[in-house]
Amino acid sequence: MTKNSLSSLQETSSQTNLKQEIAKRRSFAVIAHPDAGKTTLTEKMLLYGGAVHLAGHVRARRDRRKTRSDWMKLEQERGISISSTVLQFSYQGFHLNLLDTPGHEDFSEDTYRTLTAVDTAIMLLDAARGVQEQTIKLFEVCREKKIPIITFINKVDLPTGDLFGVIDSIEKTLGMTPIPFTWPLGTGRDLNGIYDLRRNQIYRFQSEGEIDSSPEQLIEGFQDPSLRDPNMDAEEFTRFQEGGEICQSVLSDYREEFYLSGKQTPVFFGSAAKNAGIRLFLDSFMELGLSPRPLLLRDKNILQPDQKNFSGFAFKLQANMNHRHRDRVAFIRITSGKFTRGMSVYHSRFKKSIRLLNAVSFFGQERQTIDTAYAGDIIGLTNPGLFQIGDIIAVQPTPLLPIIPRFAPEIFTRLISSDTSKLKSFRRGLEELAEEGVVQVFKTEDGRPVLGAIGNLQFDTFCWRLENEYHAPCNLEPMAYECSRWFHIEDSPSLSSYDLILYDLEKRPVVLFRSLRRLQSFQKDNPKIKLSSHPPLKP
Repeated sequence: MTKNSLSSLQETSSQTNLKQEIAKRRSFAVIAHPDAGKTTLTEKMLLYGGAVHLAGHVRARRDRRKTRSDWMKLEQERGISISSTVLQFSYQGFHLNLLDTPGHEDFSEDTYRTLTAVDTAIMLLDAARGVQEQTIKLFEVCREKKIPIITFINKVDLPTGDLFGVIDSIEKTLGMTPIPFTWPLGTGRDLNGIYDLRRNQIYRFQSEGEIDSSPEQLIEGFQDPSLRDPNMDAEEFTRFQEGGEICQSVLSDYREEFYLSGKQTPVFFGSAAKNAGIRLFLDSFMELGLSPRPLLLRDKNILQPDQKNFSGFAFKLQANMNHRHRDRVAFIRITSGKFTRGMSVYHSRFKKSIRLLNAVSFFGQERQTIDTAYAGDIIGLTNPGLFQIGDIIAVQPTPLLPIIPRFAPEIFTRLISSDTSKLKSFRRGLEELAEEGVVQVFKTEDGRPVLGAIGNLQFDTFCWRLENEYHAPCNLEPMAYECSRWFHIEDSPSLSSYDLILYDLEKRPVVLFRSLRRLQSFQKDNPKIKLSSHPPLKP
């Protein structure tokens, strides 16, 4: 065999291995309105994946373990998710990258950035409430990003009302046709299991803290007498039979191409708290969840995930994940090829080559050094001021990956250090938290910091972290402005004394308006002046 033939064989084998590894990747996010049970579902998926032996609880008793996704102390104190988290685990030979997003609307920009790094979304609904306000906002982001959605209707172990009303709310509110893949055998205290409509199998469930059992033998349709528990109410069982038959008749309308295009959503029922239907849902997700997809670039070319050259982008920064080292980590979504520790890549913003020496995989707050990763994976790179959100790294040529936009804040506050002896820590914390995008940081003409955000909880989080992670106490002074826009500084003479000019961290001018009416009035009076709700892109 010639050297050329051997080289060709090795290259073919390497490419085949690359495609096989990428096909095993599943990167997905769970989106939900607060209190729909998102963190509990996340914990139970980890339990079934064997990543943990006892799932945590958001509002836990003292003897229960803390949740892995809500690792920040403030999250544990308030019982809500306020920071995106990556949890990586294996299930049935697949490598899963689960991105847990903040449920609170005040952190919608963090959620938006996180959704740029996933291929599939799980939409979690409360069986008693259906589609809610924050669900709609997150759905719109998925639609914009063309992310297919799988729906899980949670809390069927509690009083639910009409489940068909919940199903109808998906179509009426979101414009997607729901296709039930499962149906609950009873609800509330009468819940006896979850019926698999595609395979005619029933999944019973065990007590809280244990995983549910494997499916029972094949069921002979909804009239099978073995389905009914002797203690189950006869009227409830009849409702199950009638509803299940209706759902099974709709199942034939399912088309994969409609699901991928966002016209349909597979629907699953269950209870994360009671472990009902979780195994069935996770098994089905391995089938329905997407492996890394081709990516449309800014120059209209297509980036294939199995392209040989490595590429990736930073979608999140996090400081102080490890309090012993006080380090910063950049979360990188690999968009093509294979990562190898120590490899050299081109940093598009710095326009220079850098070596990737310290890469980690994530499990909430925990990290583990890795040597290799593939398209679809999320890796962490220690970030000594090297990365910003949206940075692209690649083996050249660098692909023009989509830009991650920033949005104009809606509320503002002055940030003031309340302890002058801690000014050095105050400035360091301000710089590092600004990099994360917890809030947007602006400066006045004389250099005083102003924070901009979507909701007040972002300010609370910023101050809490400044005080607890950097030991730099601070005060906030709310400002009477309601909207902002980026603009060209030469247009400033047209502004009034009621408007305020600030500068973002890239020294780009931003104008704050007292109200939306004032903004609209300014635009009407100055139609030639360009105002932007996103910062201008660098050439």
